[in-house]
Amino acid sequence: MKVLRFAAILVGLAAPSVAFAHGASRLKQVEAVEINAPAAKVWQVIGNFHDMSWLPGVATTTGPGGNKPDVAKREITLKSGAKIEESLYKYDAQEMSYSYFIDKVDLKVLPVTNYSSTLVVLPEGGKSKVEWRGAFFRGDPLFDPPPALNDDAATKAVKVLYRSGLDALKKKVEAAEATN
Repeated sequence: MKVLRFAAILVGLAAPSVAFAHGASRLKQVEAVEINAPAAKVWQVIGNFHDMSWLPGVATTTGPGGNKPDVAKREITLKSGAKIEESLYKYDAQEMSYSYFIDKVDLKVLPVTNYSSTLVVLPEGGKSKVEWRGAFFRGDPLFDPPPALNDDAATKAVKVLYRSGLDALKKKVEAAEATN
């Protein structure tokens, strides 16, 4: 009986420290857009891991490995001159999706850490739906981060990135469809 009481006391004392030891939570963002074009045409625009010409703010994208998971890497140079380094870890042309993670980014450009993302094109009859899904931690995963590196800043920055990218993709693909 004494052993059970002692164990209960230890658990009671340890519980508060476990709750406070957790730190930052993994954040998620999903944005989608419907595009008036067949999925195959949309995939032609975004299916090459090294072609980010559809994303506003991108000046160039370079890197080795084509679309081969665990080999392909890309360096995105933004029009501001900032650079982002990313690695492809999943690619499925048949399912029209790929997943990548950020290896290196200036937190002033995108205030996130441990970021991974998936782009997928979903057929919807003669139209398509594109989803951009991400999971990440805020820029400063420690307790009490500065406002520019907190959960709200990270979530807002990713939402703006996804929305601007998807809106630009829709405009580009639908303009090309209108000329055909």
